[in-house]
Amino acid sequence: MVMVGRLARAKAAAVGPRPGVVVVAADTTVDLDGRSLGKPADPAEAAAMLRSLAGRSHLVHTGVAVLSSSGSSQVVVTTEVTFGPVDETAVAWYVATSEPYDKAGGYAVQGLAARFVAGIVGSLTNVIGLPVEETIGLVRTH
Repeated sequence: MVMVGRLARAKAAAVGPRPGVVVVAADTTVDLDGRSLGKPADPAEAAAMLRSLAGRSHLVHTGVAVLSSSGSSQVVVTTEVTFGPVDETAVAWYVATSEPYDKAGGYAVQGLAARFVAGIVGSLTNVIGLPVEETIGLVRTH
């Protein structure tokens, strides 16, 4: 959880404060039993991630950092996601769609993987990749 906050701050700092500009940066990870699942590198890793999430709950953490000439602020938002059972046919089908790539945990809740989700506790927009309500709150302070 600390990692996504640190990465979001680093991304915002890389852009730096600029007069009249509010910089928003974010980073998301999927946490399964304390193990961070980033973006899968290949089909085998995408399939392994889906198998590990199937029938279980995991946490999605997103760090958001906002930087402006008036200062900086940040928040880390956590959402619990529960997957229903996912059989091998569904794993193979989903991996073949190419949707798992460039997604933390190897799935897009707003896409075809929605069929795997049995429940969400917390912010849906956080799982999509940017907790909108919290981000707007931060931006309004700048």
